[in-house]
Amino acid sequence: MAENTNAAPAGPPRVEAAALSAAFVTAIRRAGLATSPDRAARLAEALHLIPPARLEQLYWTCRVVLVSAREQVPVFDAVFAAVFGGNAAPAHPGSVPGPATAPPAPAPRTRPAAPDSRTPGTAPGTQQRPRVASPGRDGSAEDGRTDREAVLAMVSADEHLQETSFAELSADEVAEVRRLAAALQLATPLRLSRRTRTSAHSTASLDVRATVRAARRSGTDAPLLLYARRRGQRRKLVLLCDVSGSMEPYSRVFVSLLQGAVTGAGAEAFVFSTRLTRLTRQLALRDPDRALARAAVSAPDWAGGTRLADCLRRFVDEHGRRGLARGAVVVVFSDGWAYEDPEQVAAQMARLRRLAYRIIWVNPRKAAPQYQPLVGGMAAALPYCDAFVSGHSYRALAQMAAAIRGGGPPPQDTHERARGKEPAHAH
Repeated sequence: MAENTNAAPAGPPRVEAAALSAAFVTAIRRAGLATSPDRAARLAEALHLIPPARLEQLYWTCRVVLVSAREQVPVFDAVFAAVFGGNAAPAHPGSVPGPATAPPAPAPRTRPAAPDSRTPGTAPGTQQRPRVASPGRDGSAEDGRTDREAVLAMVSADEHLQETSFAELSADEVAEVRRLAAALQLATPLRLSRRTRTSAHSTASLDVRATVRAARRSGTDAPLLLYARRRGQRRKLVLLCDVSGSMEPYSRVFVSLLQGAVTGAGAEAFVFSTRLTRLTRQLALRDPDRALARAAVSAPDWAGGTRLADCLRRFVDEHGRRGLARGAVVVVFSDGWAYEDPEQVAAQMARLRRLAYRIIWVNPRKAAPQYQPLVGGMAAALPYCDAFVSGHSYRALAQMAAAIRGGGPPPQDTHERARGKEPAHAH
């Protein structure tokens, strides 16, 4: 009987899944590959659920979890070969087996067939799931396939796009997320307008003018009483997006969000870096590519520095005080890094607070585990915000949409905020 060369050697050294994941992700990051801490936790969980018996299985598990773009594969392969080229770490009970001696690094493999390639009898437009080969007694697949397809089936593409930070997405994934962000529905709270509508219920206010007009037409002494209710109207939505160099990995998605809000919710859109630029007219085009191209031409300071206080002052002086920010929901997309004194940022935020109904601050840096808004422009602006969200991923944008929808009066009187007191609801 032929000896099975793929079987694991007897009594292999073993390593803990968490320790292996942390050490390998650290090596990946030192090599220049952007990998977030949540991916290290995801890799440890994958290694714990399906302990790899061979180095090839370990390779594909790590690659599926840590690699998000084709350009990253050569760097990943080099780090994998360097890390696992020798003996594994000592054994611990209940840990992942590691090979005593590592075989050569596996050659790059192609992914399963594209969704367009279908087996006979499959309906058009139906995406087939990767086939998972059932293993035989010796650990190999019965039909000669490797366990690569089983590893690839562990991660859902939709879940990957929703959970991954915008800064870690590949170019194709960014394009898909931008399309989803542009289609995101943003709705502001309702307010009572001055316009009224006729109501049949006596609980509504008496419409004196309509009642008198009806009485004059009828000529009777006992006219029919008419009632009216004030109509509900959506509050204005104003979006201010930081397009400076520090926000570049996120602003490409946020600008697509602005374009969808302008065309779908009638929002007002501004971008700022060293200067403030109004892009409502440029982003009003239905064609997103043309709209974004016109927006890029109109903002010459794209990917420059950040003058947060000066841009807020220009917005309040030139647009906010003229009615654009009065009673509106204002959303600021920025990491809060600015050249000016934080006191200047606080002064302009206080002016904006006296005009706006709600201020929502979206800061992608908030998603970092150790992040605390203690210094700089972010610390100065936060006391005047009604909500503070990260918005670093597509799923995190749902928190922003919920904060925009949130109704009810502001939690604290605006005059208290104008005197510089920190509101109790600030995060």
